[in-house]
Amino acid sequence: MTGCWPHGTGSRPGRRPTDGLIYWRTEELREPLMICYRSLHESGAGMIAEGRLKDLLRRLSVFGLTLMRVDIRQESTRHTDALNALTEALGIGSYADWDEDERQRFLVRELDSRRPLIPRDFEGDEAVTEVLDTCRVIAEMGADSLGAYVISMASKPSDILAVKLLQKEVGVRSPLRVVPLFETLTDLQGAQACLDQLIAIDWYREHIDGVQEVMIGYSDSGKDASHLTAAWALYQTQEQLVESARRHGISLKLFHGRGGSIGRGGGPTHAAILSQPPGSVDGRLRVTEQGEVIQAKFGLPGIAERNLELYITAVAEATLVPPNPPESGWREVMDQLASRSCEVYRDMVRETPEFIEYFRHATPEHEISHLAIGSRPARRKPTQGVESLRAIPWIFAWTQTRLLLPAWLGAGSALAESLEAGRRDTLHHMYEAWPFFRAFVDMLEMVLAKSDPAVAAWYDARLVPESLHGLGEGLRERHAETRQTVLEVSQHEHPLDDAPVVQRSVGLRNPYVDPLNLLQVELLDRVRHGHEEDLRDALMICINGIAAGMRNTG
Repeated sequence: MTGCWPHGTGSRPGRRPTDGLIYWRTEELREPLMICYRSLHESGAGMIAEGRLKDLLRRLSVFGLTLMRVDIRQESTRHTDALNALTEALGIGSYADWDEDERQRFLVRELDSRRPLIPRDFEGDEAVTEVLDTCRVIAEMGADSLGAYVISMASKPSDILAVKLLQKEVGVRSPLRVVPLFETLTDLQGAQACLDQLIAIDWYREHIDGVQEVMIGYSDSGKDASHLTAAWALYQTQEQLVESARRHGISLKLFHGRGGSIGRGGGPTHAAILSQPPGSVDGRLRVTEQGEVIQAKFGLPGIAERNLELYITAVAEATLVPPNPPESGWREVMDQLASRSCEVYRDMVRETPEFIEYFRHATPEHEISHLAIGSRPARRKPTQGVESLRAIPWIFAWTQTRLLLPAWLGAGSALAESLEAGRRDTLHHMYEAWPFFRAFVDMLEMVLAKSDPAVAAWYDARLVPESLHGLGEGLRERHAETRQTVLEVSQHEHPLDDAPVVQRSVGLRNPYVDPLNLLQVELLDRVRHGHEEDLRDALMICINGIAAGMRNTG
């Protein structure tokens, strides 16, 4: 339960005290503690006041009553469905069928209106009720325990205004800041236009206190268009959003939705922050830490302090000494690389008919979806294509087989064609002088160092029908070509030659993961032949072990 209550109020365990006895806001607890603090000093017992009581006051100032604020997150389509149900119940049309301009006019009009929009007898379906009930919980909990309302798959100003209206209609007195999350390649490319249109709405600009937070997604953009294409799109989107914020005179807070694995935006913290576009890290940075990465980075006090130091120093350096923008001609090279990478990636993942069948046989994707790990549910929509699969199980499945396909597919072909086109010196210079490009190539090297096509071949031999073996062989050939190409760009003899500590760490861990892969193949083979219940726990342990061994590629 969020909130706490004074000791000795007579409430019994398991019973909720009356609201009058609960501290809901930080100041309600700070006030009596400060009375104690001042009283101790005034009575000559300052030594006591400066002990545990002062420590408690400091913790209260840092963490409040709730340790940390919880963000709310929901997909934009769910808000559209809720408003559509309301407009149809009121007999004023179908919100879902309106164009963007009509939606904006309706939303702004209702935001200014003093009459309620939700009829007293309104009853929506289960999905609509869930959206409205979530907003009612926001109204009950208050701003001290909640952070932002993040809108997944946001693309239009109406997506943001819709959440503003829903909060108003259920009586949220301190509305949560609404944060659009741009995830797919198309949405990232349209983010600047969306922000410009949003800030141009007078009502909205008056209600944001000059600050706009925007979340950018690494996972779905990579799954949608390839890692290389997504990385370049994210870089450009940040540049565009910074430019728009400056033009409109507002403060922009960028929220990076990075995952733990490199295919989802993970990687070395310091290098990742310093590779951001100039001006995007302006004394502030918000970033997600997810899953096993939390334990790896913050599970022990010493390691937690070290990672906090990395964040603080990188943010300070990127703010005080921002990286130079890309030199003339580099943007054109990156545009060509990104375009070609996207073509190669989508040709394999979307246009190759047998790819989906191969993916399901060669990886534990199906088994992962039935385990209590990753995003729930594993698919956003009940369709069979990769586009409906969430990014975590997509990348997680390929990590288990040690092929790590989402992190490199498309990049090798694009870089190889650029080398053949006579841009070798340009790529070498980009690697040496541009932090963004260097960080990307270095992360590719880490992926290639941790992957093992021979292990992936064993999965194929045991789990994949013979008719699909050719596809697996083709992917492993592409992996080998990518490895050679990346080393040509970095001018290294082996992956991670300029990071010997990481190189030794990978070399030490990989042999310990190999037997887990062999064991997993055996377990998957048995599970798929009718022994699922007996082997579920063993498979879960094996999956976790491989992920731990792969670390930021797991």
